[in-house]
Amino acid sequence: MTELSRDLNAYIRPSPTRGTLGGVTRTTNEAILLCEGGGYNIVLVETVGVGQSEFAVADMVDMFVLLLPPAGGDELQGIKRGIIEMVDLVLITKADGDLTVPARRIQAEYVSALKLLQKRSKAWRPKVMRISAKTGEGISDVWDKMTEFQGLMLTSGELLAKRRRQQKVWMWNIIQESMLDHFRQHSEVKDQIPPLEDKVVNGILSPGLAADLLIRAFKKKS
Repeated sequence: MTELSRDLNAYIRPSPTRGTLGGVTRTTNEAILLCEGGGYNIVLVETVGVGQSEFAVADMVDMFVLLLPPAGGDELQGIKRGIIEMVDLVLITKADGDLTVPARRIQAEYVSALKLLQKRSKAWRPKVMRISAKTGEGISDVWDKMTEFQGLMLTSGELLAKRRRQQKVWMWNIIQESMLDHFRQHSEVKDQIPPLEDKVVNGILSPGLAADLLIRAFKKKS
């Protein structure tokens, strides 16, 4: 990132999530289109987290890449299955020095795990690679693998189909976000939310009943 920030051909734009789940914001899609329109032919969208809501970016990009450090413990159990099912490429980072052996072990574990998942693409099977920012090992190989992915997906027509599906997801995400905001600001609902949330937290009301009460209030004056 230090080298990239000094490159005159690169543009870096931090984007606060403002509480939006998935590590991306509503305007991320627009930012990608703006960068493409500005002549940038490579757009990297970086996000964090591995929870069920943390892979929304997969519906915004051509290739979904998961970066994992070679930490000790049960790595596979610590990663939600959902994100593994969406991934196109897994990169084991910090694969140098004392972490070389753990990185190789984790790579083998993920290679085995990915074989058990249903194949999502006819043209591409997810790969697992090791990289090191310190030594530079694997970086050029990763880029070669990314260009291979792009070529195969373009030739098969899957990339165009994927982008079309993403447009529909984008539309519904905007609708859901707008509707939820409208729901929260509704005159009959807004004042009821805090007390009902407290009752749910304290076990006085079930989440389902509290949700029903809010929905009824919303429908009453919609």
